[in-house]
Amino acid sequence: MHHRQYTSVNRTDEITVKAEKEPQPNKYRYVRKEGSCNVVFRHVPEEWLLFVTDIFTTLVEIRWRVMFLIFALSYILSWLFFGILFWVIALAHGDIKDPNTDPCVFEVRSFTAAFLFSLETQTTIGYGFRGMSENCIIAIITVTIQDVMSCFIDTFVIGIAVAKMASARKRAQTVGFSNRAAINLRNGHLFLSWRVGDFRRHHMVEGTATAQIVRTMMHTTGKVDVTYEDLVIQQKDIILVTPTTIYHKIEPGSPLYNMSYADLREATFELVVSFTYTDDSTGILHQTRTSYTPEEILWGQLFQEMIRVGRKSYRVDYNLFHRTEKVHIPLVSAKESEEKKQLHLAQHSPHAPDIR
Repeated sequence: MHHRQYTSVNRTDEITVKAEKEPQPNKYRYVRKEGSCNVVFRHVPEEWLLFVTDIFTTLVEIRWRVMFLIFALSYILSWLFFGILFWVIALAHGDIKDPNTDPCVFEVRSFTAAFLFSLETQTTIGYGFRGMSENCIIAIITVTIQDVMSCFIDTFVIGIAVAKMASARKRAQTVGFSNRAAINLRNGHLFLSWRVGDFRRHHMVEGTATAQIVRTMMHTTGKVDVTYEDLVIQQKDIILVTPTTIYHKIEPGSPLYNMSYADLREATFELVVSFTYTDDSTGILHQTRTSYTPEEILWGQLFQEMIRVGRKSYRVDYNLFHRTEKVHIPLVSAKESEEKKQLHLAQHSPHAPDIR
């Protein structure tokens, strides 16, 4: 008596096979859907010193509103600092008390005038009312230092702004993954698949796809063990001209080889996938990541075709990027499916013994 190996599934039917225990949703994701890691570091040695030492990277990673606030304060505080210096120089030289003396700086007889002179000097506005004289060498030295510092501030601000606009994270948002992964049949074997696509036009990028099974185990003592298992990907080097479906063959050595549909519904692992590539416009290395929980891996689903052939070009319909359709697929594990297939071939082999 042969066991039933395949279950026929129509497109409109739902799979009703349930595990003995209902799947328990993971409380935390290791990698969020948008690709950021759900990890918080605590008690890092000399954390603030690390941020200050690598100040350029720190400013590139902060939010735009915080960066604008910091840059605005850097200009305002520098104007204020040198304004105070010019005011002190005017006080020491007697320009404020005696308006008839030859001043160090023309038309600087108050703190407000000193602040305005500092602003005009650093921004090179030059309204024509205030200017340096040759009476105070200390004032000339102060103006020289302020000019040099203004060049450093401008260079730093422009560099940070350009780096943030050309950030790899922004480009990575234009390369995305499908919302779900799928398990289906190809050439008689079970395959795990997901889809990746570049949402921008006229960008041919070549990259490498990777995937890992991440498992977290919490002990009663509070210790957490995190283990990683690599998945072998078929044709992992991809030229992303059009959206591409990435496949992992579920074969001996795969972490999913012994996993059936019921086992998948009970599993607590997380499938972390990534696509690392170099943008042809900027030459910057990017990486796009996402993750799939067992609830987001669809058993017996196949991604719909997105590419159609037009009269003059290929057409890609991104409305179908996340869509799947049901297909015929065994509900047993790949291992059990292969064993049944081998048993079926052995029983129907012409050299098989006749067992009565």
